[in-house]
Amino acid sequence: MGKPLFYEILEKPATSFIIALCGAIWFYIQRKNIGYSHVGLSYENAVEGHHWRIITSAFSHISVIHLVFNMSALWSLGVIEQLGHLGLGVAYYLHYTLVLVVLSGVLVLGMYHILIQRFKVEYFRRVTAVGYSCVVFGWMTILSVKQPSSKLDLFGFLSLPISFAPFESLIFTSIIVPQASFLGHLSGIVVGYAIAWGLIHGMNNFWAISMLGWIVVVFILSLKRSGAYDFNFLEIESVTDPTLPSVRFLGNGRTLQMSVLPVEGVEVV
Repeated sequence: MGKPLFYEILEKPATSFIIALCGAIWFYIQRKNIGYSHVGLSYENAVEGHHWRIITSAFSHISVIHLVFNMSALWSLGVIEQLGHLGLGVAYYLHYTLVLVVLSGVLVLGMYHILIQRFKVEYFRRVTAVGYSCVVFGWMTILSVKQPSSKLDLFGFLSLPISFAPFESLIFTSIIVPQASFLGHLSGIVVGYAIAWGLIHGMNNFWAISMLGWIVVVFILSLKRSGAYDFNFLEIESVTDPTLPSVRFLGNGRTLQMSVLPVEGVEVV
């Protein structure tokens, strides 16, 4: 007989929070009748400066089935929070969730860029992806390396050996769900192996907080510059070096100069 749900939630606080967050966002999307074009990530809107979509696309789900599948897998992967003795644990989970969200989004855009510019596959210019699957596949991969004896439980009755789960799930979802983003899932696997093998390492509280801070800055600036949302208290204007924007907080006369990253299908990830 398993533990009561309440105790499992306490043992997986970060996982439980992310599941609750994705659920709340899904509910908001349904209430406001928001679609893929409002929150999804595509090569075309990324080129236009909508870099904030790397974040919104990861945590947004349009279909309830898509949400349930991703959150069911994520709940099973929450065992990572309990493996502090293997160098994992809650802090590791939070630190590298940030890395997975950002890098998997950047990597899939890089794949689109190569396919469009090098191979002239224009289909990928407008493909719009949403969903947390990139991160789910990343954690599947990390757990398959760190704890290959683990199992991935889906929907409470389907159990897969974790060592094969990333590629089994990649093939399964590509066959069962034609709209599933093969490249999005693959990007999560690639970043997951890079983390598990130590190619991406050194994350701690300082770097995680710094990274989160830059994510917030780029998120707000890209929202402002893309015209997706008007932040009345911020004004972006040219400075001496045209490659560096300044951010002026109206009312106090202060100007901050900083460097900022350059700013029809549907796929679910």
